[in-house]
Amino acid sequence: MLRSLSRRTVLSSLAALSAGAVLAACSDSGEKAEAETPAAPAPADPATTAATPAAKAPEAAGTVDMAKLLEPGALPDMALGKADAPVTIVEYASMTCPHCAHFHETTLPALKTKYIDTGKARLILREFPFDPRAEGGFMLARCSNDNYFPMVDVLFKQQQTWATAENASAALLQIAKLAGFTQETFEACLTDQKLLDQIRAVRERGSNDFGVDSTPTFFINGKQYKGALSIEEMSAIIDGML
Repeated sequence: MLRSLSRRTVLSSLAALSAGAVLAACSDSGEKAEAETPAAPAPADPATTAATPAAKAPEAAGTVDMAKLLEPGALPDMALGKADAPVTIVEYASMTCPHCAHFHETTLPALKTKYIDTGKARLILREFPFDPRAEGGFMLARCSNDNYFPMVDVLFKQQQTWATAENASAALLQIAKLAGFTQETFEACLTDQKLLDQIRAVRERGSNDFGVDSTPTFFINGKQYKGALSIEEMSAIIDGML
């Protein structure tokens, strides 16, 4: 857990962390979450598709004060969508969580097309790293400035490449170079203690103030949902709020 980590730079921690310790961390509890990405659904049978009922909205795990949730934190919120959208989704994620990667690869594109780009919903992504590799990924995304979401997208898509590598620093550097980083800017980013402290503060606030203990965790207009929701589940929740 992050609270037991020393204040070594993330760059040095990347080399010290065993690759096998990473992709099992989607939970802050004593038991680790399954590392496998959820299986893709089987192709729909055209003969039965019309009779299939719409997905039912999952039960919320709890609620939080939306005004408190949206108060400024240690870092500026990174968001997709219009600020005045009627539905606000706050996602807490870890860059090394396979369930988070699954959501960003399978659900987010449809969510963006159906709700975010149409002004119906806004998505705020907040950092909740469980290990130095996840911290490093988020730091590089923050150092990308206007390319935060494209960098997050690439890191999730290539998660198996860098999060499981024996030399995570070298693997991340290759990805970062494609995003315009040099060796010098890469090292400067991953040795920025202030940025690391800020990312950890975002995580601690999520844990202490809003009860986040696993990733991904979503707050949709204040209602809490845990796990990588499908677009059908997201639609059932959001449509009921519009």
